Parts: sequence; C-alpha cells; structure tokens
Amino acid sequence: MALTIIGVAAFLAGVINSMAGGGTLISFPTMVWMGRPAILANATNAVALWPGSFSAMVGYREDMRKIRRWLYLLTIPSVAGGALGAILLLHTSEKTFSRIVPFLILGATILLAVQEVISRKLNLVARAHENPTAGWVVFVFTFQTLVGLYGGYFGAGMGILMLAALGLIGLTDLHEMNGLKNLLAVGINGVAAIYFAISGAVLWVDAGVMAVAAIAGGFAGAKLAKRLGRKFVRGMVVAIGLTMTVALFIKNAH
Repeated sequence: MALTIIGVAAFLAGVINSMAGGGTLISFPTMVWMGRPAILANATNAVALWPGSFSAMVGYREDMRKIRRWLYLLTIPSVAGGALGAILLLHTSEKTFSRIVPFLILGATILLAVQEVISRKLNLVARAHENPTAGWVVFVFTFQTLVGLYGGYFGAGMGILMLAALGLIGLTDLHEMNGLKNLLAVGINGVAAIYFAISGAVLWVDAGVMAVAAIAGGFAGAKLAKRLGRKFVRGMVVAIGLTMTVALFIKNAH
C-alpha cells in the first residue's frame, strides 16, 4: 500500500515538474509520511527524479548551442556544489534533518509562490548585465555553487534559484535559460545521486517505482499543460507545500 501511494506521488511529481516545477514538494513529504527515514527519502527522491531532469534537458538541446560558454563554465560550480551538498546531507543526523525539513519545504514553497515576481525583477537585472564584468561573473559563480550545494542537500526550488543565477549573468531567452537550468540540474542531481548510491542511502525498490511513475507523469504533464495552465498548477503546488509544512511541523511536535 505504501509503495502504491509513493508511486502515485512520484507520478504527480513528474506531472508537476513538466508543467511548473516543484514536484519534490509532493513526492518527498509523501515518503516521509509513509514512514521512510527523512534522509533516505531525500536521497531516494533525488535518484528517482533524475531521469525526468535528463529528459527535460534533452528537449532543450538545440536552444543551448548558442550559450556553450556559460554551459561549460557554470557546470563546474554546479557539480562541485552538488557534491558538497550530498556529502553534507549524509553527515547530518536523522533527528536534525527531520527537524529542518519543514523549514526547507516552506522555503521552497515560498520560492515557487514568488517565482513570477523573481522573473520580472531578473529581466531588469539581465538587461543591466548583458556584458557582465569579471567581478560580477565571480559573484554569479559563487551564487551558483551555493545553489548546487542546496540542490545536493535538498533540491526543491533549485530550478528557480538557477534561473535567478542565469538572469544575473545577462541571459534573457527563456528557452536557453530553461535548457541550461535543466542541464545544470542533471549535473547537480547526478553527482548527488552517485554519492547517495555509493553510500547505500537509496531505497532502490522505492526509487525504481518512483522513476517509472515520474517519467509517465512527465509525459502526462505535457498533455495536461495546455488544459490546466502553469498558474493553476503552481497555485496548487504552493497550497500543497504549505499543507505539508504545517503537517510536518505538527508531526515533529509529537
């Protein structure tokens, strides 16, 4: 029964990720509620949803040809940060991580809620930095390293933070930015997934079911996108994220 519920949550995560992002806010809390240890649930979720990130990246491969310079440069801080985040996660005690999970989910939910505002602000910043200085680029690389660290440690809302970083270096084409964002996410989640697998932190039965369900959800999401719209889905995920936050705070209090 628990595996079925986790599979359904992963399917919904795949649907949501293909339409608006934030699928982890569905799949990860569901695993915790089904009794999986929080750290193992987080590691398993990262491994299971990785194929979805990869397929999304492939879809944008043509759009990334014009920005190969940024592709190569930003991959380094992304992967380095992802590795550090994964190592930090497995060196956090289960008790500590369980206590900070509601705050992480709340933070990711808020990010998703204000995504449109962030995008509008970034358009202004991007126009001002179409030819970024060396100092500004160093700042952006540092920011992207921290995004990678966050992604390797938890991950929900990481895409929104990466779009912020890409806006800061002057990128304005949404397709190029989404393509680069997905590629960097593949690097961050990939290095984290490898470390989690080597460390024995992955619940492989859960991961297998979730991966298949998430891929199916991704295909379904592509068809539903036009019917429901991104704003509706984002609003729904924000509502679920807030509900999960409150529920986990209550759970931790007992």
